[in-house]
Amino acid sequence: MNILHINKFHYFRGGSETVYFKTADILASHGHKSIFFSMHHPENLSCNTSNYFMPYVDLNTNGNSGMMGQLKTAGRVIYSFDAKRRLSKLMDEHPADIAHLHNIHHQISPSILHELKKRKIPVVMTLHDYKMVCASYSMLVDGRPCEACYRGRYFEAIKKKCVKGSLSKSVIAALEMFLHHKVLDIYNNVDIFISPSIFLKNKLTEMGFHNRIVHLPNFIDANKFENINGREERLDNSVVYFGRLSQEKGISTLINAARKIGPEVLFKIIGDGYLRSSIEYTVKENGINNVQFLGYMKGEALYQEIKGSKAVILPSECYENNPMSVIEAFALGRPVIGARIGGIPELVRDKETGLTFEPGNADDLSEKIERLLADSSLSVAMGKNARRFVEAELNPERYYQRLMEIYRQVIQ
Repeated sequence: MNILHINKFHYFRGGSETVYFKTADILASHGHKSIFFSMHHPENLSCNTSNYFMPYVDLNTNGNSGMMGQLKTAGRVIYSFDAKRRLSKLMDEHPADIAHLHNIHHQISPSILHELKKRKIPVVMTLHDYKMVCASYSMLVDGRPCEACYRGRYFEAIKKKCVKGSLSKSVIAALEMFLHHKVLDIYNNVDIFISPSIFLKNKLTEMGFHNRIVHLPNFIDANKFENINGREERLDNSVVYFGRLSQEKGISTLINAARKIGPEVLFKIIGDGYLRSSIEYTVKENGINNVQFLGYMKGEALYQEIKGSKAVILPSECYENNPMSVIEAFALGRPVIGARIGGIPELVRDKETGLTFEPGNADDLSEKIERLLADSSLSVAMGKNARRFVEAELNPERYYQRLMEIYRQVIQ
């Protein structure tokens, strides 16, 4: 089977890209051919169809200065005729039996759905966020969950300036949502949506999105994590956070928990983000000596830090989907202490694969950390349970068989 994979980034940028590439890998291991369509970027992985990719654009900078540049970028976000043309040329040279979409918004745009529909190519789309019902992807305003766009009230995005605090960007995002959902009903061209978490599936339905959604969690090959050795630490008790350093990830709650617990526990913070400098300042000014910032890490170096810890902390205060960070921790045999929000409790089963706490509650988080570290047998048992969970429930072969069932349904 020839499968067209579409995602706006073609390098390992985050969880959605990990799923994008790993899905293609598992399909290739079963004899299927992968065809890629994405956007040019300096960090892109090598690809034989890259000459068809969309031109690079960074929507987070002011590089497109001037009225004409801003209008051109806005047009690409809302509906890209260039994406349709490039995809059409790709399809002429590399025919596909089915298209599997991931994150396509803004840099590519859902305009490509009309081209796929015209060619009668079945389409599935994996959902990695809340873009189907939220102009800003995340259902967040000022770092807190927001459901103001309930059942198509997209004008709320303009009132709240929820897209990066910018009125102009919020207007464009609201117009985009209105055009795609109310005028064009463009997502009706997707045959089946795949939701990695039950929470995301239910939340989209609750918010008024009535297209067909099936649940298929992310997967991991736990066997590839067997030979990772943990680093020796200066303290016996250490916990790790790895991910983006931003408000909705609950970093401030994590720092407050570290202050409450004191020097007997080392908190290792791995990652980068706009909050890093302010958090480092807070830690220094308040004399919090048990917090260590390790910066951005990936691959084996990251996994060694996780393996050398007693637990991974996920203090999110946003509607997480099916976090790869939890799944990777489990594959390394480490329990997770996670906030009871979004899809986290679907993975972090309390007292089985980890412990859960109330989002934003530093007292509850610190109590759960102390409880786990006070009982080494509990930590080891939950780590083993977590490892068995990914081996049994989130293994590549199980994911592949279920994905092929979905593919067969849309092709038939």
